[in-house]
Amino acid sequence: MARMQDLPEGERKMLRTLELPQFAATPFVAGGQLSERRIAIVSTAALQRRDDRAFGQREYSYRVIPGDVEPGDLIMSHGSVNFDRTGFQKDLNVCFPLDRLHEFATAGTIGSVADYHYSLSGAVSPVRNEGSIRDIARNMKAEAVDTVLLVPI
Repeated sequence: MARMQDLPEGERKMLRTLELPQFAATPFVAGGQLSERRIAIVSTAALQRRDDRAFGQREYSYRVIPGDVEPGDLIMSHGSVNFDRTGFQKDLNVCFPLDRLHEFATAGTIGSVADYHYSLSGAVSPVRNEGSIRDIARNMKAEAVDTVLLVPI
């Protein structure tokens, strides 16, 4: 785990002043059995398919990633120079565990894997991503997704 004192001064300052959303309450929703759930991934790794437009600096949007995408068809356009892409280059599942979800579905551990998954850039303010998150939530609801695997990068 990274510790604040181990980060460069600029990174520490950015994290300490990052604007975060405030919530009046934290809702809790009990779900069904894991073996009955339909799961989608939301990653902040700024992933997109090779033929998609790359994420721009401070871009508040998202990319849709099909559940049958080939790992070699995904690229990362995360804009931070401090971000180490080594893990992603060796194994997509480090930041987008789609293969693991398919394995769990095949084994019956989870009900099913969503047809579509989503990636945003973690290099932008969470507050400014609210519109994208609402769009993603509508898409997942239409696809009957009842569980989201959040993968913050």
